[in-house]
Amino acid sequence: MAMSVAEAPNSKRNPNRTGEEFGRLVEPFRRELKLHCYRMLGSVHEAEDAVQETFLRAWRAVDRFEGRGSFRAWLYQIATNVCLNTLAARKNAPRLLPNEWLPAAGAAMPDGTPVTDVSWLEPYPDSFLESIDESANPEGRYLSREAVQLAFVAAIQGLPPRQRAALLLCDVLDWSANEAATLLGGTTASINSILQRARETLSRRYPDGRPAASHSPNPNEQELLDRYLGAWERLDVDGLVALLKEDATYTMPPLAQWYAGRTAIGNFFKWAWRSYDSFRLIRTAANNQPAFAAYSRASTDAPWTAHSLQVLTVENDTVSALTLFAKPLAQSLFPFFDLPHLIPLTDDFTEPA
Repeated sequence: MAMSVAEAPNSKRNPNRTGEEFGRLVEPFRRELKLHCYRMLGSVHEAEDAVQETFLRAWRAVDRFEGRGSFRAWLYQIATNVCLNTLAARKNAPRLLPNEWLPAAGAAMPDGTPVTDVSWLEPYPDSFLESIDESANPEGRYLSREAVQLAFVAAIQGLPPRQRAALLLCDVLDWSANEAATLLGGTTASINSILQRARETLSRRYPDGRPAASHSPNPNEQELLDRYLGAWERLDVDGLVALLKEDATYTMPPLAQWYAGRTAIGNFFKWAWRSYDSFRLIRTAANNQPAFAAYSRASTDAPWTAHSLQVLTVENDTVSALTLFAKPLAQSLFPFFDLPHLIPLTDDFTEPA
């Protein structure tokens, strides 16, 4: 197994282990377990809840863990089962982006009504990825930094839950099919079978076998992001459109409408920006991609209020996909990025480090 074996609690050696001691044992695994749960569930909110449930179940069952294997693997087993139970109980369909659900809107403008009967995919703050070792699995089919990209997480939400779990365990975490079978139940042959089906499904999205590798912004990309910010703050539609790839897509959950191509996206922003006095953008990062938190105001004497969280996909120094998480979804996401919902006019707010 690719995972290192942690010092595990042993009920026979540690009959009086306290909650504080147990917390010290599990806390080093919190971030990687949260990321695993996010990939399984497509929601940062649900991932938080799943990790808490995982630790609670682990605490209750620790007397039955005797240190014969990896404590880390045991926690992953609990976390995966928590996620599978969550998915089984979920009333709505898998978490989606609008372009995974409906055809592009064409020339029609949205009416501004959020779609509440769809579970929308959520972004994942890069701050939650800190201290997770991305180099631990250099031979995996999907590297950690690739397997957190928004498009990849969206793609695997379409897989049946057991396929999703097997793919994450084997192709991201680099478990063997035998180890995955032990966790998920069933035979090694059955895991190989569902893994093959999952890979075939993803191959239609990724003909090269994996998503494009993410990277730190180079000078050209940094200039692109500067121009993007400037276009928003100047309400410069032409400047924004000039940054887009010809076949770029623009989605804005929880609104269902989405737009494909420069012309359609430009027409939308010409229509939408007429309702605003100005925008202010704060740089952040999500899903190992550049992102911005946007604040808007209706007049120059009004405070800045949370408008959207925007995740950009950049290819060859152009924006190929813009995912704008709009109100009311945006308001629930800002706290995860350590961003306020409102910036008073007198506030000299600085971007988070």
